Order: sequence, then C-alpha cells, then structure tokens
Amino acid sequence: MTRRDATLGWIRVWGRAARLALAVAVAGLSPASYTPHTRSVALQQIYFTAWQVLIRFSLFAALLGLVVVQITVSVARDFDLAAYALELVLRVLVLEVIPLLTALFVALRSGAAINTEIALMQVSGELDGMRAEDMDPLEREFLPRVLATGISVTALTILGCGLVLVTAYLAMYGFSPWGFNEYSRTIARVFDPPALVGFALKCLAFSLAVAVLPVAAGTEATRQMRSAPVAVMGGMVRLFFALGLIEVLALAVKYV
Repeated sequence: MTRRDATLGWIRVWGRAARLALAVAVAGLSPASYTPHTRSVALQQIYFTAWQVLIRFSLFAALLGLVVVQITVSVARDFDLAAYALELVLRVLVLEVIPLLTALFVALRSGAAINTEIALMQVSGELDGMRAEDMDPLEREFLPRVLATGISVTALTILGCGLVLVTAYLAMYGFSPWGFNEYSRTIARVFDPPALVGFALKCLAFSLAVAVLPVAAGTEATRQMRSAPVAVMGGMVRLFFALGLIEVLALAVKYV
C-alpha cells in the first residue's frame, strides 16, 4: 500500500465516522425516529453499559478520589503547600482524570462489543436484509446504540466527578460541616465559567467519540468473516487515538 492509498483510506474512514455522526444527529432530532424498537434497544444498551456496573464504578471512583486526595495532601504538607492541595486535586482529578478514565472504561466495556456486534451484522447480511425490507439500519440499530452510549458516558462522568467531590471533602474535613465554606470557595475558584465550558465540551467530545467511532468501524466490515476482526481492531485503535487527541487538545487550550 502506497502512502497515497494510506492517506485516502484514512480520509475515507474518518469521513465515514463524520457522516455517521451527522446522520445520527439529524435522526436524533426527529421524533419519528424514537420507535418502540429504538427505545428498547437504547434502554438495553444503557443497562449493559452503565447500570450493570454502577456500583463497581461508584466504588472505584470513590476509592480513587480518596487515595489521590490522601497522597496529594500528604505530599503537599511535606513541601508546605497544603493550602493548594485540594485545589490541585480538583483540577487534576475532576477536570481531567475522571472524564478520561470514564470514556476509556465505557470504550473498553461497550465500545468493542458494539463494534463487534455491528461488524457481525454486516458480515451476516442482516443490515442488507433490513435495507431490502425498507427498514433503515440507522434508526433501528445505529441511533439507539449511539444515543445510549453517549448518555452512559455523560452520566458516569457526572457520577464519578460528584463522588470525587464528596470524597475529597470527607478526606479533608471529615463529617464536620465547618469546612463547607472554605470548600465552597475552592470549588468556585476551580469551576469558574471557562473551566465549566471546557469541561462540558470535552465530555461531549468524549461521548461522541465513544458512541460514534465503534459503530462507524463496524460498518467497514464486508460479507467476509475475516473482515470483522480487522474492523474491530481498527475501530478500537482509532477510538483510543481520538480520546488521547481530545485530552491533549483540551490541555493545550487550557494551559498552553
């Protein structure tokens, strides 16, 4: 394969993902798209992606917050920087680490599964069969999975960040209410309007990447079975690349 062919293939692959994202956005704005089948598939996907692991994810987020806060505070005290420890934890853990870890978590749990599922539908001819019967695979199969995955990433991110905020307060002040005013001022400094806008945009980008790229990669499979593993592996590589790129760009915009 020449460099020109590789470049054209790269453009074609990412172009397919962009077209799918646009098509899903258009379909998502149409009330007619939300048929009983679409709602059923979306609810099942949310159940398997988020609800089944809700307790484990919550425990992980709380434990991560507790460990990171304790380590940061301990190190900061050694350097007489204890006053900045909490703000540092919130900026790093809540604004950066938790959103990225959540996106990676959902990508590993559901991204590969959705990618494989769509690829096998393509191999078996199920998607072509839907088109032959005048049923749109976009509305029946793609839209509910994209919406459910995006909702799952967003919900788990909010939950994880909320648990870290609670854990950080308990680690710093215990169950005493007397640290609430100081904690509130720290939160106000960290979560100013620009930070909130950047956080929301990054979470949206993570949700779109985790929701759209696996589905788009699955449609790259052909009727040959050997094309399914190639589509799945390529899709996951592009997904991890996209998540890393989003995080790097967010950090560059914020700090460079």
